[in-house]
Parts: sequence; structure tokens; C-alpha cells
Amino acid sequence: MDVKAIVSQMTLEEKAALCSGKDFWHLQTPERLGIKPVMVSDGPCGIRKQADAADHLGLNASVPATSYPTGSCMACSFDRALFRESGVTLGQACQAEQLSVLLGPAANIKRSPLCGRNFEYLSEDPYLTGELAASYIDGVQSQNVGVSLKHFAANNQEYHRMSSDSVVDERTLREIYLAGFETAVRKSKPWTVMCAYNRVNGTYAAENKRLLTDILRDEWGFDGYVVSDWGATTADRVKCLEAGMDLEMPGKNAANDKQLVEAVKNGTMDEKVLDTAAERILTVVLRYLDNRKPETVIDFEADHEKARKIAAESMVLLKNDGVLPLKKDAKIAFIGEFARTPRFQGGGSSNVNAYKVTSALEAAGTMGLQVSFAPGYAIQTAEPDEAMLREAAETAKNADVAVVFVGITDAMESEGFDRRTLSMPKNHEALVEAVSKVQKNTVVVVMCGGCITMPWLDDVRGVLYAYLGGEAVGPATLDLLFGDVNPSGKLAESFPKRLEDNPSYLYYFGDEQNRTEYREGVFVGYRYYDKKNIDVLFPFGYGLSYTTFAYSDLKLDKAEMQDTDTLTVTVKVKNTGAVRGKEVVQLYVGMPESRTLRPDKELKGFEKVELEPGEEKTVSFTLSKRAFAYYRTDIQDWYVESGAYTIMAAKSSREIACTASVQITSTTEIKRVYTMDSTVEEIMESPTGRAVMEKLVAGSGLVPSGESEGPDLGAGTAHMMEVMMREMPLRSLIAFGGDSVPEGLGETLLSQLNA
Repeated sequence: MDVKAIVSQMTLEEKAALCSGKDFWHLQTPERLGIKPVMVSDGPCGIRKQADAADHLGLNASVPATSYPTGSCMACSFDRALFRESGVTLGQACQAEQLSVLLGPAANIKRSPLCGRNFEYLSEDPYLTGELAASYIDGVQSQNVGVSLKHFAANNQEYHRMSSDSVVDERTLREIYLAGFETAVRKSKPWTVMCAYNRVNGTYAAENKRLLTDILRDEWGFDGYVVSDWGATTADRVKCLEAGMDLEMPGKNAANDKQLVEAVKNGTMDEKVLDTAAERILTVVLRYLDNRKPETVIDFEADHEKARKIAAESMVLLKNDGVLPLKKDAKIAFIGEFARTPRFQGGGSSNVNAYKVTSALEAAGTMGLQVSFAPGYAIQTAEPDEAMLREAAETAKNADVAVVFVGITDAMESEGFDRRTLSMPKNHEALVEAVSKVQKNTVVVVMCGGCITMPWLDDVRGVLYAYLGGEAVGPATLDLLFGDVNPSGKLAESFPKRLEDNPSYLYYFGDEQNRTEYREGVFVGYRYYDKKNIDVLFPFGYGLSYTTFAYSDLKLDKAEMQDTDTLTVTVKVKNTGAVRGKEVVQLYVGMPESRTLRPDKELKGFEKVELEPGEEKTVSFTLSKRAFAYYRTDIQDWYVESGAYTIMAAKSSREIACTASVQITSTTEIKRVYTMDSTVEEIMESPTGRAVMEKLVAGSGLVPSGESEGPDLGAGTAHMMEVMMREMPLRSLIAFGGDSVPEGLGETLLSQLNA
């Protein structure tokens, strides 16, 4: 169907109506022209289709669906193929449920571990976020169902999320908070993007033309429609539409539709703006309607097994002093209510009406294991119960090994509010302490959406971080504990030892003006901890296995290059242990001698490789300009500084296996305007500046050259003179010349420098 032809047949009122929902989940379409309404649904971690009572916070029931591991869990797989496979499965489920768009993935950066919605977000790193989000999008949209990449942009807290102002400088915005969205948009072309609730540098995201049009569309090439987060549209609907926010949800907002109609009629808005929005929305609607597959059937049992596989590939083994894998003939105590009633998903709009939930206790029974059980705590309270603790300790003492299931409750972590602490509930902490005192073979399984502190870490022999592992969390956990699957997850976020160590700690919740200042700049997560050399509980990219891996022979295909060239990096990885396993090879790039304040290292590549015992493979990466660049605000573009860059193959951000160096020459000439305040050092950076200064040294006598005939001033004084000269402004240099300086020398030099 010809979209422009359809829009030309629509009345002004119909076009305005198309730009807001028909109801909570359906889009309004011109049915008189033969176009049926379509439905959208929440669903980054599984479909949340509501057939009857509708809400956006997961309060009302939705149709049964498979609950997959949350984004925080899945991202630890570092596995693009797994994300695409998950997307394909979700896209097929959408076809079965007749859903045109799935609202996700969520690509916001984990600025602080306190964010209540971190369970839904992927990582603290924009490169990892963008790559995984793109793979997810590819999978869903391969089934002719759209996604809505969210929440655009700088939505990094739940506290006052509908009104807070994210105050962030341009470089930080580009390098950290937009980069993941950019990768996903450029690589995978999502059908829709969802704008956030919050303000960005004073302007609500729904009204932010610079974000929604100048950057998203004009720079990145996005060609779908922008939909508001539910209720994010401001009072000025015309301003939102002109900014590029096409579809208002939920509907129906008759007053806002009327605003659009009246603005066209009174000439304050060009009707072409409304036509463009209508065309964008209809294009996506028809793309789905023309490719519907209503005959698609969901195989819930098969999808349950897929959820199990994803979870097992994603959970992270954080500690193991030899206690794992467990022996299936051992006497094992499962301690903690989460063993029986697991926490497997987050609260709010991603809350799924799970098809079925299999706990670790139930899975153990199915496997015929000798497992005793004690709940240890009540979920409804955080206060320890002494009788339950005594029962748990006695049960643990009579076993060969105790597996303690703990974490964070729904009451502490959800969409809509932020955490206030990184500690687990008191009764969970008390349970680990009580069990570890009587059972030397204690393993802790943690179920929560983000990181926690672990004051008990030294008292236990093993820690498996399950995150929120979806409806099959129980069997997936046992797959790893008993070694049926070798752990291969790596942390997609840093675990600080203390909340106070987090770089956003002082400014996270904002001030009395509801402004949240991103004063830490680009130093988010490992970029900060590694730059400051701060001890962490566990570093970004960390995760253990039941085997070992050795890296060797890191090679670059060139030693020197221009920033327009690409660099091929290869490294050999060998399984030096006794069992088959998967290793996530991480590639970081750093510039040790940069004149710009930059992180020590940044993730610029990763590959997950499976190896048999003794097997060795060569892993290859290709790095282009963006891998070496930072965002320069003076040229409003990405810039590669000339100099030496270190390439690091690593097991985590703190465990660098091997390094190599490449010399890069920038092809971008920065046009400087020199003034009397420009320093000698700044002037010498450019070829023109060097030529002018060399002439000055040779001819004017203003700058000392050659050997001094005076007394030896000593190494310290000589170094002082060198540094002072390098950092001296041109005006001071001339002033020190006194009467020997020709009249008008400053003006002459500036005219030569700025020619």
C-alpha cells in the first residue's frame, strides 16, 4: 500500500488521531481506509500482553508467556548469537499473540547500582550495550515484528524519573549515554524508538528536537516512529510533534489531538509536520500487517527450555575454591526461601505472567537428588527470625554441603523507585552468616537484578550470581552447580566494595531543583574504578569457569596506521583445563599518553569462543576509527588523537592477558584560532605552529636556543625552565622579552599562526 496516498485521503482529524493511541495498548488507524488497529506490548524479558485491565506498571494480569532472564542477567552472556536467538523466539511469540511492536530492548546505561530498573538494563558499558541490543533487535525484527528501543535518553534513575533533569555535558552524553543507542540504530534499524520521561539539559525528552530529530534521525538515519513512554508527552503536544515525537501513548487524549488540529488550522504548525508523523506511523503499522503470521503457535515447553539455556549461559560464577561443581550423590542442604520460591524477574512493566516457574528445589526433586530444605527467612519481612535461623543452621550442619539461596526482594528493587542500599535484607545476610558458621562447605546463590555488597564473601567457598534468571532459573542454577553446564558468564557491570565508591554517589538523586548532575562525566563503572585504581569487589568482565584459559600471540596487522584505516587484531586462546568451556575474550583500547582526560581502557571488542580441553583457537577483531576516538565538542565530531594506542586482550577489565601497541596518525586537522593566551605547548601541536616557533627561536632571541654560557643551574632548575617555557602563554613569553621584543611582534605572530 502507498503510505503517502493513504495519508492524502485522511482528514486532518484522522491524522491527529493516528498520532495518539486508540487505548492503552492499541494504535488508532484509519479503519475506513481498510487499515486495522494494531497492538503493542511490554516485553524486554517476555511478552506482557494485557487482554483486559491495562496498566504500565505490571499491576494487572497479562496473558501467560515465557519469562526469560532479565537484561542484567542476559548481558553477562556477552553473546550476540544468544541475544539474536532470544529475539527470534520473542518475535515468533509476538506473531502468535498478534503484536506489532515489542517495547524493548532497554539500552540505558547503569550509571549507578542504585537504579531500581537496572535489572532491565544491559550494562555500564555503551559498547557492550549497543552490540547486544542490536543483536536482540535483529532477532525480533527478523520475524516482521518491530521493537521499541528505549528509553531515549539519559534515563538512568527511577527517582523522580518523570520530571528530573539529567544535566550532562556533550562529550559524556555522546560517549556514554547515546553510544549504545547509536550502535543499535545504525546497525539494526529498530522500527520504533521510545522517548524517556525525564528532561535532558532542561528540555523534556518528548520535546527535545535535538535528540529526536537532529541526532536520532539526521545523524543516525533512524526512519521509524518515535513513541512516548506511557504518559511522557508534555502539555504542549504541538511542540512534541515538531520535535519528532510522533506517537503519544497511551490513548485516547482528545485534548492533545485537538491541539494538533487547531495548530494546523490557525497556521502555527505546518500540516506537513503532521503528515510526516502519520506516514512514519503508518509505514510501521503496514510493515507488520503485510507480514502477519496469525497461524504461529507458541511452544511453551520448548521456550521454557530456551529460557533455561539462556540463564545457564548468563549466570556468573564469582567464587569457587574447589567446592564446585557439586557431586550428585552428596547430601546437600538447600537453604533459603528463594530455593523454593525463586525471585526470577523484576517488577513493573517487564513483569511477565510466567507460563510456569521451576524452582531449584523442584528441579532437584526431578533429578532425584538427596536434598534437605529449610526456608531460613520469610520473604515478607527483612527482619531475621531466630527460630528459622536455628532450623537452617541445623539442616546445613547435617549435610555435606549447603547451598544458600538469597538476594534482594521485590520490595527493594523495581521500576518506579530506586534502591537506597547495596545490602541484602538483614534476614538474608543473617542466614549466610548462620549457615557458614556451622558448615564449611557453603555455596551462596544470589538472585537479584543488580549488584550487592558481600560482607560474608570470605566465609563461604562458592558464589554463583544468578541475577534474575527467568522462569527456568531453578534447573539452570542446578545445571551450573553440578557442572552439567560449565559457567561462562562475565559481569556486565562492576561490583564496588562500597556504595560510596561509585562515581555518581554524591550527585545521583539530584538537588532541590530536581536536577541530577552527571559530574563524573565519562568515568562510569570500570572507566572510573580502573582510572582511580580503586579496589572493587568484582571487576567488569569478571567470571570464573570450571576450566582454565590461556591467551597468547596477540598480533596486529600493522604497527602504524591512519585513523581512516582499520586494524585487525588476533589473539590465540587455549583451554588449558580438563573440561569443555566457553571463554569471553575481551578487547580493550587505551591511550597512555593522551593529552585529553580519558579512561585507561575502554571495551571495543568481545567474542565468546567454545573450546575442548587442550583446544586452541585464534580469535579475530577488526577495529576502525571509532574504537580509538573520543568526542570533541569543538568540532562536534569523533576525533582520533595522534599517538600510541595500547591494544589489550583481557579476561576482565582488571586481568589483562597480553598487550600490543599501534601508532595512529590523525587525518583530521583541528582548525585552531590562536590568541595571546595560547601556550607555547598548544602552538607547537600544529605543523604551522611549530614552524612559527622554530623561526622565533632562531631569529628573535626571545626564546633561548643552543648552549647557555651561564652557570650550570642543575637538573631541577633546567627542568623547571623547560616546563615553564612549554606552558607559558604567548603574552607572557613576549613580556619576558622586555625591550628586546620588536614592536608589534605579538600581532605579527598571531597573523602567521592564524593564516
